[in-house]
Amino acid sequence: MTSATDTISAQAGPAFDAGAAVSNGEVRDFVALLKPRVMSLVIFTALVGMLVSHAAANPVIAAASLLMIAVGAGASGCLNMWWDADIDAVMSRTRTRPIPAGRITPDEALSFGTALSVGSVLALGLIANWLAAALLAFTIAFYVVVYSMGLKRWTDQNIVIGGLAGALPPVVADAAVSGSVGLPSLVLCALIFLWTPPHFWALALVKSGDYAKAGIPMMPNVRGPDATRTQILAYTLVLVPFGLLPVWLGFGGLVYAAVSALSGLGMIALAAQVYRVRTGDQAARAAMQLFGFSVLYLFLLFAALLAEHGLGLFRPVPGLA
Repeated sequence: MTSATDTISAQAGPAFDAGAAVSNGEVRDFVALLKPRVMSLVIFTALVGMLVSHAAANPVIAAASLLMIAVGAGASGCLNMWWDADIDAVMSRTRTRPIPAGRITPDEALSFGTALSVGSVLALGLIANWLAAALLAFTIAFYVVVYSMGLKRWTDQNIVIGGLAGALPPVVADAAVSGSVGLPSLVLCALIFLWTPPHFWALALVKSGDYAKAGIPMMPNVRGPDATRTQILAYTLVLVPFGLLPVWLGFGGLVYAAVSALSGLGMIALAAQVYRVRTGDQAARAAMQLFGFSVLYLFLLFAALLAEHGLGLFRPVPGLA
């Protein structure tokens, strides 16, 4: 499998510069390269990572740090699209992205993503501290080099190991406001890490044809849909109890305990349904229901922590105070 620069070299143009950007591609296409929906999740989880650190941070520095973390995440997405343009071109859900659609050239995307990567890391170091900057640089490198260039096209464990990149924003944010990395942000990182496989494999069950066409060794294509369903259920049964760990560690209160327990039961019920229903349209519907609910599950857990630590709603669980 060749890289984006090999397969789309005929489209390659001059390196990115601000003056040429408007003429070579609409602003919205450059924004699309940053994967805005992923950026919004990064900002959200990073904000919660800051709050649970209990650091007395300057609000301006905290806000600027969140912005740089978001820009770094967007840079990762841009470089991921640059590298994956060849496979994006053959997958139905990605073929309209700016590079395979020919609206932005690979060289422009590479230069744009590289500039944002370097700029966000340097700015975070100057704004906050160099530990946070180093962690952001590691996150970008892990997503682009380890996951996109290596794991994604090599092993069916790609999304498991590669999920670390998406799990690190709370840790980077914690370091930005506290100058260190505490246990709460590490727990949040592990929570996102465990959530990623059942979330993404649910979608992969439905989109396995696309991945097969692109030659990507996703779990359903390598080990089969039944083995994938077993893995989804197994990860969910680990994820849901782990989701209650903040309560036992004292940074999740009554609100978080209730939200985590109730939404966790929903995750288990839907994962069990995916495990049981294996044929026809009902199987695809069950997988998409789990995929959609898993997004809600993660949002609710982090929203509960945000409410407790950001809005002063924290109340310890009786007996654990």
